[in-house]
Amino acid sequence: MSDAVHSHGHHDDHHDDHSHGSFGSYMIGFGLSVILTAIPFWLVMTGVLNDPQLTGVVIMGFAAVQMVVHMIYFLHMNTRLEGGWSFMALMLTIVLVVIVLSGSLWVMYHLNNNMMPHADMSAMQQMSEMP
Repeated sequence: MSDAVHSHGHHDDHHDDHSHGSFGSYMIGFGLSVILTAIPFWLVMTGVLNDPQLTGVVIMGFAAVQMVVHMIYFLHMNTRLEGGWSFMALMLTIVLVVIVLSGSLWVMYHLNNNMMPHADMSAMQQMSEMP
């Protein structure tokens, strides 16, 4: 019985040293995060892109890249961690979030188009003023 209790060994008490980043990797992550924040800020403040929708798409792209930078440099996520299961769980989460968000946007867009009156409001007002 005592062999079963002690069979796990000393390895379970501490994580591998490979899972923690060095000072240099943290500084690389910090630098990339600052750059990936400053560029969208500059885009919005200067109005370089005249189209607000294009600016929003570009900012969302920078946000996605910044999430990946945070996961790699600060959370130390990779495909080797826990045999790849944490990475697979992350991928499943991303897929579900994309499905929920895109489905919600699709439903809201179609509700907006289908529920709004299609008649000209000025024509309706003129009809109501007629005796």
